[in-house]
Amino acid sequence: MHKAVYDRIGRTYSSTRHPDARIAAAILRGLGEARTVVNVGAGAGGYEPVNRAVLAVEPSWRMIQQRSSRVASVVQASAESLPFQDATFDAALAVLTLHHWTQWRRGLDEMRRVANRLVLFTIEPADVGSFWLTEAYWPEIVRLDQGRCPSIAELVGHLGSGAVEHVAIPHDCTDGFLAAFWRRPEAYLDPRVRAGMSAFALLDHGTIARGVARLEADLESGAWERRFGALRSLDALDVCYRLIVA
Repeated sequence: MHKAVYDRIGRTYSSTRHPDARIAAAILRGLGEARTVVNVGAGAGGYEPVNRAVLAVEPSWRMIQQRSSRVASVVQASAESLPFQDATFDAALAVLTLHHWTQWRRGLDEMRRVANRLVLFTIEPADVGSFWLTEAYWPEIVRLDQGRCPSIAELVGHLGSGAVEHVAIPHDCTDGFLAAFWRRPEAYLDPRVRAGMSAFALLDHGTIARGVARLEADLESGAWERRFGALRSLDALDVCYRLIVA
């Protein structure tokens, strides 16, 4: 699924998906002392640390085209079949990619095979519906994510162990993933912003249009402000994002 989705949205992905320094710092802490890192499902390479020896793995050629010359070298391959020998790397990294894999268990096994440490930045699908965007405007995304993304318990259970950190998303997050604009609802009216979010790429045009119309009407009438406006006083919000280190 990852390759098909990102071959479609990869044309403009990097225009709205800029790595957020605070999330990058959490990932860097998770990598610990690892000097060699493989970034699996690497996309445009936004969270690849510059002070480590990194090799990226990405199945979508459109995403590979989006990669800057300043990021790591990339191999076109899938998580489920990593083209490396056992224990090649100190750590294997996967950032917001597990929900696109066709066989996440096999992908994790491959990461474990080639690296001693795993760092996963992912979502808790059970919490996706607690976000106002999915609760009130696109509940279809909840069903999508619960169907395609393993739970944190499933991930830790498969790995055997793992430390789990709740990563609160700052109100001015620079990386335009699904919940990045939790305090900036107007952003979701912009098709360029939605184009960088894989969940919207999986919805039909009618579903997207109905949600946009509801959100636009609620912003104009003040209904959104009355219902969710208290969020504007927060600096960060724990939505559904988790960092697992195993």
